[in-house]
Amino acid sequence: MDLLFKKIMARPFLKWAGGKTQLIPEIEKRLPNELKNGESIKYIEPFVGSGALLFYLLSNYNIREAYIIDTNEELINLYNIIKNNVDELIYLLSKLEDEYNKKNSDEKQNLYYEKRREFNELKGNKVKKAALFIFLNRTCYNGLYRVNSKGEFNVPFGRYKKPKICDEKNLKNVSYALQKVHILSGDFEISKNFVDKNTFIYFDPPYRPLSSTSNFTSYSKNIFNDKSQIRLKNFFEYVTKLGAKALLSNSDPKNMDPKDEFFDKLYHEYIIERVYAKRLINSNSKKRGKITELLIRNYEV
Repeated sequence: MDLLFKKIMARPFLKWAGGKTQLIPEIEKRLPNELKNGESIKYIEPFVGSGALLFYLLSNYNIREAYIIDTNEELINLYNIIKNNVDELIYLLSKLEDEYNKKNSDEKQNLYYEKRREFNELKGNKVKKAALFIFLNRTCYNGLYRVNSKGEFNVPFGRYKKPKICDEKNLKNVSYALQKVHILSGDFEISKNFVDKNTFIYFDPPYRPLSSTSNFTSYSKNIFNDKSQIRLKNFFEYVTKLGAKALLSNSDPKNMDPKDEFFDKLYHEYIIERVYAKRLINSNSKKRGKITELLIRNYEV
């Protein structure tokens, strides 16, 4: 990777429930030694979300090529548009930002629900769909992405006075960074087509809910339940046998029930560590605070 590419500092372009920006210092301590030593490796992220770790690695380490995957087709469309049509996207976002900022609070709310309906009904215009995705993300409640059983985005209005809807500089940096990234829509198992012994693969699946009232896993039409978590563990074992370095993050069920051994038993043959993170998504502000999350890996550092 050339030095110019390494100096482009791209950041996540979305607010994202469960985004990994705050965990990057802990993850960085546990990166494979090959990355720390400056070696060129392949990077795969099968649950890309907002791509916090992706952009951090592209901006600071020697990533030869990268593959990102997600089941959220609208999210993958957005990544592709930023990679290939960023100028057109910026133009539409700047218009949306101007329109939003000129309105009073009631008009902002009306505009939000108008654009939410348009997003759910829009077919065919991929650039406009991508622009509406970012607009909704920046103006909805807490930056959540949640859909109903029909796959319709249904997060309520966030009441922000002047959100940053069009971050032109960062979008251009992200577009540049994505030129070495293969972008795919689908299940995490399609990453088996690209994994080899020179791969670092990071799994950040929809977290296992800590309680019946904290289930934010439905950010796509596909539900990620305990059966899915077990299927992911089997795939973790598969890439381990191929010689890939694998790191996985998930919620720690012991926050709610010290006797819950779900992940400790599931990944008992791997290195399991608990790190502190802030609980940011909770309707009750008194329940937001430090909790532990799991980092699980198949390699020594």
